[in-house]
Amino acid sequence: MTGAEGVGQHSVRMQRVEHGWDVYIMDPEGDVVSTRACGSETEARTFVSTVRQHLYWLSPEKFREYYRIDDPALASGGPD
Repeated sequence: MTGAEGVGQHSVRMQRVEHGWDVYIMDPEGDVVSTRACGSETEARTFVSTVRQHLYWLSPEKFREYYRIDDPALASGGPD
């Protein structure tokens, strides 16, 4: 995989696959929470750059909302 860690709770990576490139958004534990297929390395790098900017600019809540990532607190039943 290539790419860089994101700022904040999530990170973003890209990987060459059989028919192009995949971009992965990962949660703090390193689990993939979103995948986007890209047809070229340029497209993948552009999307990675956009995600990095959003990681920096957006609050964690807005980032999850924008990329339609489930809130881990809600998935686990909420705070105790």
